[in-house]
Amino acid sequence: MGRTTIGKSNAKIILIGEHSVVFGQPAIALPLPSVTTTVVMSQTTHGQTLFSRYYDGPIAQMGQNLAGVAALIQALLTRFEAQDTAFHMAITSDLPAERGMGSSAAVAVAITRAMYSYFQRPLTRDLLLATVDIAEQITHGNPSGLDAATASSDVPIWFVPHQETLQIPFTLQGYLVIADSGIKGQTGKAVAAVARRKTTFPQETDAQISKLGQLSTAARQALATPDLPQLGHILNDAQQQLAGLGVSSTELNQLIHVALTAGALGAKLTGGGMGGCLIALCPDLATTERVKTSLLAAGATDTWTEAFNLEEEHQ
Repeated sequence: MGRTTIGKSNAKIILIGEHSVVFGQPAIALPLPSVTTTVVMSQTTHGQTLFSRYYDGPIAQMGQNLAGVAALIQALLTRFEAQDTAFHMAITSDLPAERGMGSSAAVAVAITRAMYSYFQRPLTRDLLLATVDIAEQITHGNPSGLDAATASSDVPIWFVPHQETLQIPFTLQGYLVIADSGIKGQTGKAVAAVARRKTTFPQETDAQISKLGQLSTAARQALATPDLPQLGHILNDAQQQLAGLGVSSTELNQLIHVALTAGALGAKLTGGGMGGCLIALCPDLATTERVKTSLLAAGATDTWTEAFNLEEEHQ
């Protein structure tokens, strides 16, 4: 075919609703367009090879840690009747792995887009999400679908499992700091812990899950109103519920305290928890810089900033 194609995706963070979304409650996720994954697929004379930060070599020899990626590529080659097509695939990503930023979903989205482009097939959003799920089922076991929905979007997502995935209007002015705790998140372990807790303490756990759902609905209203202080209160309340579910950590709790002390209106973990990232809502750029400096001084290994744009309302 003598050509090269490119597929792209972006990072995501969950603003609110992690863990409760597994039990059917709504969640809100934000795409991070400045943190991207790119897949370049190009023709070669023989073989099927892949380059990434984790592996460089024949696709057929990829290890178990990339089983989802391998399954996705093979499924698409079968779909396109191109099992013997020679190509090289290069994956580059700004996303840290196991930090709740949707790294595996972003890779799957970018691969799917690159391969559909390479084989010149039309790709709808529904087909994209169904295809990405091939990899996500292997990587995460029982994914909610939120990562894929947001990694493939350029606007915030309101997500209710098996019901709706909507773009959210927002008219909020402010900044969101995302900070890496420096500790790998343990999504699988955290999800399993909540499931065990639900069996052992069903009433209390159900109440916490329901409360998180209510907070997601309140956050959607605060985003659209807009009401930045109220959103900060909502994020703080959500963190209390998540800590009660046992999915926070000593390190996350400490960094959240640091962010609030530095002037953040609200702060919470984001993603699976037991490590990974936290988010801190800030009213202005000066506070944002102070929060970032304080978090890095307290042990955070990296930070990102997402600015809410008051001038443009997404519909």
